[in-house]
This record gives sequence, C-alpha cells and structure tokens, in this order.
Amino acid sequence: MTRKGMRIVLFRPPPFSSAPRTPSPHTSSPPSSDSIVEENLEVAKTFLARWGPDSTTAVSLFQGDDRDEARQFIEVVKNLHAAMQCHASQDSSSDKLVRAHDLMSTAMERLQKEFSQILSVNREYLYPESVSRESSITISARSSVSDFELKTEDEFGIAKESISEVERVSMSAMADLKAIADCMISTGYGKECVKIYKTVRKSVIGESLYNLGIEKLSFSKVQKMDWDVLEIKIKRWFKGVKTALKSLFKGEKILCDHVFSASLPIRESCFAQICKAGATTLFGFPELVAKYKKSPEKIFITLDLYEAIADLCPEINCIFSSTASSNVQSQAVSTLVKLGENIGTLITDFETSIQKESSKKPVPRGGVHPLTSYVMNYISFLSDYRGVLNDILADWPLPTKLPMPESYYGTSKEEDSPITLRFAWLILVLLCKLDGKAEHYNNVALSYLFLANNLQYIVNKVRTSNLRFVLGGDWIEKHESKIKLYSSKYRRIGWSEVISTLPADVKAEISPEEASESFRNFDRAFKETCRKQTSWIVPDQKLRDEIRISVAKELGALYGEFYAENRVRTERVSESDPVVRLSPDDLGNYLSDLFYGSGSESEGSGYSSTSSHSSPFSAVFSKEIRLDFFVK
Repeated sequence: MTRKGMRIVLFRPPPFSSAPRTPSPHTSSPPSSDSIVEENLEVAKTFLARWGPDSTTAVSLFQGDDRDEARQFIEVVKNLHAAMQCHASQDSSSDKLVRAHDLMSTAMERLQKEFSQILSVNREYLYPESVSRESSITISARSSVSDFELKTEDEFGIAKESISEVERVSMSAMADLKAIADCMISTGYGKECVKIYKTVRKSVIGESLYNLGIEKLSFSKVQKMDWDVLEIKIKRWFKGVKTALKSLFKGEKILCDHVFSASLPIRESCFAQICKAGATTLFGFPELVAKYKKSPEKIFITLDLYEAIADLCPEINCIFSSTASSNVQSQAVSTLVKLGENIGTLITDFETSIQKESSKKPVPRGGVHPLTSYVMNYISFLSDYRGVLNDILADWPLPTKLPMPESYYGTSKEEDSPITLRFAWLILVLLCKLDGKAEHYNNVALSYLFLANNLQYIVNKVRTSNLRFVLGGDWIEKHESKIKLYSSKYRRIGWSEVISTLPADVKAEISPEEASESFRNFDRAFKETCRKQTSWIVPDQKLRDEIRISVAKELGALYGEFYAENRVRTERVSESDPVVRLSPDDLGNYLSDLFYGSGSESEGSGYSSTSSHSSPFSAVFSKEIRLDFFVK
C-alpha cells in the first residue's frame, strides 16, 4: 500500500520470527507509520541478534548452498529502510528513526563483513581470467541461476549440469556479491560497498599484471637500461598484453558490471578506478620504448609494438568505453602516435644514412655492394608491415617538389599509396648512391656491370618479397629494362676493342695480308679481354647467362662471317705459321669462363676519382642537387 506517495515493502517473516502486521486491502483504516516502523524494528532487532557483526555463533550468511538466511536478512534490511523513509517524511526527529538508524548501521556492518569475506575467500574463483572465459550466455543467465532467485532445487540442479565446479562457485559468489551490493546501494551505503570492492580488486589486478611480467617503469629507468634488458621486458609485454586486455580487464569489467548492475555510474567509476592505473602502465610501456635511444634496427620491434596496440584498439575502446575510463583510451592513442612518430623518424634517419655512406673503394670484381644488400634487406623486412606502414607514412609524406622526373619512381605519385611512394623513393636514393659509386671504377665497362649487378639484386629482392605487392609489376618491368640497358652498355664498351679489330664490313673483299692482320689483332684483343674480364663477377645466374649469350651472339655473328670469308685465303699466305687460331666455336668456350670472379682482381678494379661515363641517374641527380636535398 502507499502512504503519501511512497511504496512500503513489508517484510515477509522467516519461520522463527513474528511477522509485522501487514495491512489488508479490506481494512478501512491503514496502520500508521509508527506501527510499521515499530514492527520492522522488532523484526530487525530479533534477526540482528543472531546475525550481528559481533555475533559469536554465526559464521557467514552466505555459506553452503542454502541462501534462505541471507535472503531473509537482506529483505529485513530493505523493509527497515523503506519504513524509515516513510516515517521520516512525517516525523524526522522521531526516536524510532534513531533506533532504526542504529539497527541499519549494525546491519551494514554485517553486510560489509560478508562482502569483504566473499571477495577474499573466493579470490581464486573471481580472478578476471576465469570470469572472462565464461560465455556471454552463462553470464547473462546468472540472474536466473542465482541462489537468491531459483525457486526449487530441481531448477538449480538442471541449470548447473552444464557448468564446471569453478564456474559454479564463481557464479554463486558473483550472485552473492550482487545481492549485497544491490542492498547497500539501495539503502544509501553504496560508498562503503565500493570502497571494500576497490581495495580487494585493485590488489587482484596488480597481482595478475605482475604475474604476466608487466611492471610500472619510469622514463628515466627505461633510458638507463641496456637494450638487452629492455628487450626482455618487451618480449614479456608481447606475451602478456593480450591476456591482460582480453582476460584480465575484460573479466574485471564483466565482474564489476554484474556486481554493480544496480547503478551505471557506480560500476563505471569503480571499474575505472580499479583498472586505469594498471591499464595505463600496460599501454604506456610501448611509448617508453619509443622514446628509447634510436637506431635503424629498432624499427622492427617498434612496428611490432605499434601493430599490437593497433590490433587491440577496438577491444580497448570497447572495454574502456565509459567517460570514467577514457584516459585509458587516450593512453593507447598517445602510444600509437608516439610509436608512429618514432617509426617515421627512423625511416627518415635510414634514408639519411644511405646518403651518408661514404665508402669510395670499389667493390671487387664489380659485385653487389654491401650497401645494396643492407638497404634491400631492410626495406624487404619493412614490406612485411606494409599495412601498418601505409597508415603511418600517410602522416609522413614525401616533399611535394622532388628533384627528379616522376618516371624515375617507376610509379605514379598521384595514384599510389604512401608506402609505395616512400619505398620507390628509398630505392631511388640507393640507385643514385650506387651510380656515384660506379664512378670509382677506372674501367667504364666494369662500372656498368656493377650497376647491372646491383640493380639485378634489387629487382630480385623486390620480386621475391612482399615488396612486389608494394611496388607492383610495372615497377619491376621498368627496372628490368634498365638492367638490359646497363648490360648492353657493358657489352658495347667492354668488347668495343675486340670488335674494332674487324673490318667495318666483314663481307667486303680485302687482301690476304689485311685479313691476316685482322685475324691476329682479333685473337690478341679477344684473349686479352677475356683474361681481364675473367676476374669480373655476375652473381645472378640468369643475368650471367644473358650477358654471355648476348656477347657470344654479337661477336659470333661478326667473327663468323669474317672467318667464313677470309680463313682459306689467309691459310695460303702462311702455311707454316697459321694466323687463324680461333674458330667461331672457340669463342663460346672462352666466354663460358667469364663472370665467375676466378681471375686476378688487378685488372679493371682500381680507384679513379673521375670517370668519363655518365648514367641516367647522373644526368638527373647532380651532386649539387643531392647535397641540397639530402643534407638535413
């Protein structure tokens, strides 16, 4: 019934107590608030005599499977509170209110003790990891599986058939905690309830993070660490971060939301205060790593950290979605920004390091330069992070005015993604650097062979790594055509002396003496060139075969025709001293020994400060432009 607009919930008596008088709907004059308060005072006094906080006979209201006593205790408290509110609206200075308040305080002491005891005794069953493992169906069904609401033992048994003992204990404890929290919040004692909960649960979160290897570190402490020590902590972080988020914090949110389901502000505030310190430590650690001393090789572990945080962001935003825990989201975003800035800086530093590589000694035999292998291995490993890098490099665009035509990218600047443009640019920087190093060879043919070898290595690296997805087939085709260009220049310059020994028109009729002289000169020049180039190397078998075949075809065609026209006549000139020592078939045998790097290195590999040749990159990238652009 109602009195002055307030609903009064009367206590349903336990078997051993006398019930307060319940007004009948047929009664002409309802009971007064004095009588209602008096009756509830007597019931509460009787009940608290047995279950008071200082009772020596009682152990726990929430012990065993029977919750009748606990349910009755909570109903007594709720009815007492309702009666107090009704009476206070009529007589706020009544002695009965003072007595009721004292009884209420005693009851709250008991509930606080029970609440703390349930949290402590069931600590191992209320670990967030175990709570988060339960399905959403099981969690949503807790209300109906609660010992407080099941009507019969049969229903309780059927509901528990499909769950484990750990889950049963966990569900029972959560139901008990929720019942106490609901009662304390509804009677104005929510603050005391939350204080107990936070104290216990904070220690659980701290202990769990410690067991996962997550510790709070200051910026100065991280900066003083050796990299080996920090790397161990990074590995522990990688191992523990998913468990911490998806089990620890998620489980704690499930528990907190369930226990304090009666109040949205309370559960959000409580969860935030319990978890935000640990979560901030967890998601702030990568930011400390980003501020550690920079070096190019650290970019990969930094990318791993960025990728891990980025992948977890949706769940971070979901678990820490409330305003109270928004600082955790802010920490995750801040960490991503710092890691992204660190990665962008490292890539810029890497580009600068390519330009600052100052070795002038030519690579022996025209082989692949160490700078080429280093840069391409680095970039190919970076291409494994192409998705993450594309997002990061969007904030680190290339200069709008670059000192070269767009065609030298091998890609379209307007259409391609940030990572495509940046990687194409880095490779171009490398090619320009290699072009400068080619000038240190005093043999122009060897310098072009050097360029062909290095560009072949670059193209192979692109073709056999994820770089092929970044740069695309057009880029590969364009640079393969440049390899052919370098090879043809090598062939033209490297064998020009040999070809010059033959007449311009090999089919033209010449005197036997002139033919003999040409045969002698060809033999001498060919063998000398082969001897010199035997020390040169072409590591890539496909390129090696292509160059040898192209040389053999060109020489074989010219010499073969000259040989066919003049061999017989020269033999008549000097039968005792044959001038024709090489047949067209012999050329292939000599050429098959080339480019294995088996001869002496003394020929054609010396240093020269100047060179008469110029490559396509030299024409576009003058030394003045390089210095102006790359010196930061």
